Amino acid sequence: MDRTLESLRHIIAQVLPHRDPALVFKDLNVVSMLQEFWESKQQQRAAFPSEGVVVYESLPSPGPPFVSYVTLPGGSCFGNFQCCLSRAEARRDAAKVALINSLFNELPSRRITKEFIMESVQEAVASTSGTLDDADDPSTSIGAYHYMLESNMGKTMLEFQELMTIFQLLHWNGSLKALRETKCSRQEVISYYSQYSLDEKMRSHMALDWIMKEKESPGILSQELRMALRELEEARKAGQELRFYKEKKEILSLALTQIYSDPDISSPSDDQLSLTALCGYH
Repeated sequence: MDRTLESLRHIIAQVLPHRDPALVFKDLNVVSMLQEFWESKQQQRAAFPSEGVVVYESLPSPGPPFVSYVTLPGGSCFGNFQCCLSRAEARRDAAKVALINSLFNELPSRRITKEFIMESVQEAVASTSGTLDDADDPSTSIGAYHYMLESNMGKTMLEFQELMTIFQLLHWNGSLKALRETKCSRQEVISYYSQYSLDEKMRSHMALDWIMKEKESPGILSQELRMALRELEEARKAGQELRFYKEKKEILSLALTQIYSDPDISSPSDDQLSLTALCGYH
C-alpha cells in the first residue's frame, strides 16, 4: 500500500507539478484539479486526444441526498458514493472518485502488458469452467477475452474500458447471441466493433432492439429499467466505474421515450450497425 501511495504521489508530481501530493485529496477544489489533470493529459497526447472535456451531470432532485456523475474523456463514468446534502458537495465527491481512478490509471500495473494479460487470463480461467488451453481458441469466451486484451496491448484500463462496455451492452441486449447464430466468429465481431465508439447512433440502434423486445414481451422495458436503476445506484454507492450501468439506463429510457412519442415506430433502418453489415459475406 505504501508503494502504491508513493507511486501516486510521483504521478501527481509529474502531471500536476505545482500541487502538493500530500494535500491533493484534501483540496476542496478537486473539481478544477480533475479538469487540470485531463487537460495536462491532452497536452501530452497520452490518452483520448480527440476528447478533452470532463462532463458533469446532476440528477434532478427537490432535496438531499443529491447525486452527481462525472464522465471522463474516453467515456469512463463515476459518481458520488457519499450521502451529499448539496449539489456542490455531490459534484466534489464525484470528482474526487474520478480523480483517484484517473491517477490509479497511470500506474504501470494498470497498463495492458504481456504479464498483465497472462495474469488476467489466469484469473478468468479460475472464475470459470475453462482451461488455459482455451486462451488460444478465439471461439471460446476465454479465447475471445485473450484476443481483446492482446489487441489492446499498451493501453490503460480506462482506454480498454470503452470496448469492454460495448461488448457488455451487446451481450446484455442479445446481439452477441444473435451474432453467434449467424456463425460470425468472435474475432470478426471484436474486429468489427473495435472500429466504433459508443455514440448516439449505437445507442439508438440498441434502443430499437429493446423496442422490438417490448413488442414481443410487453412490460420488459420497464422491468429492465427498474433493474438498471437499482444496479446503477448500488455501483455508485460502491464507488465503481458506472458507464455500463448508466448506458443501460440511457438506452432503455430512450426506448421508452420513443415508444410513447411514436407508438407506430418503425423497425431499424438498413444503414444501422446491423448483423447483416457484419456477416453479409457468410
